Amino acid sequence: MNAFRSLALVALWALSILAPRPVAAQAARPELLLYCGITMVRPMAEIAQLFEKRENVKVTMAQGGSEDLYQSAKRSGGDLYLPGEPSYRERHLKEGLLGDYVGVGYNQMALMVQKGNPKKVKADPRELLRRDLIVILGNAESGSVGNESKDILDRLGIYPQVVKAAAFLAPDSRSLSIAMRRRDADLTMNWRAAGFAPENQAVLDMIDLDPKLATPQALLLNLLTVSRNPDLARRFMTLAQGPDGQAIFRKHGFLDNAAQR
Repeated sequence: MNAFRSLALVALWALSILAPRPVAAQAARPELLLYCGITMVRPMAEIAQLFEKRENVKVTMAQGGSEDLYQSAKRSGGDLYLPGEPSYRERHLKEGLLGDYVGVGYNQMALMVQKGNPKKVKADPRELLRRDLIVILGNAESGSVGNESKDILDRLGIYPQVVKAAAFLAPDSRSLSIAMRRRDADLTMNWRAAGFAPENQAVLDMIDLDPKLATPQALLLNLLTVSRNPDLARRFMTLAQGPDGQAIFRKHGFLDNAAQR
């Protein structure tokens, strides 16, 4: 009896080795973690979906203000970082977290007003000082839209006055757009591409500024030096800067790389 029982146990053990493993036990798909500034979320989400289909991977996107995202990447790691303007790379490069990069397009500032421009706002940032308008502004400490607004208004010598006159400071471009859609304000400065979002097109208009003042800002997709999947991340970078990625950025209102050559 004991011999028979021992043979049965051996047989069961052998079958357990040869049996196929459950799906849950198979290797999980590789993952990329992308830190993406608010204004670029729509085109990057579309590129991420395309990449997931081609590579059979998962792309997770963290979104927010560019400075806030960088600080999150420092704490938590990840693979890629796309801020709203190149100054964030310049500012943090010496810290060693940002490695190679590719350009994926250009951001440009504009004035955002209510649909039809009922207050007759002119294409001049000095309009932010009009006393008959409710004005809001991006916070220069948290996101690229506030940082770039400060740079432009500083060149005109009016940044402190505009901040003082503003009803409030918003953390990022999405917050500015939401406040404008709620009619909390008449005027703000926002990234031009924000006006192409479907929820904004119906109720808001963008007024382009002189590119000599509102200089197009390069969008630099950075590889993080702590990436666990650097080869995969580089393939994502190639897609974003290639023809398919550039077509997606143009569709969402950004200037592509060819526009600045």
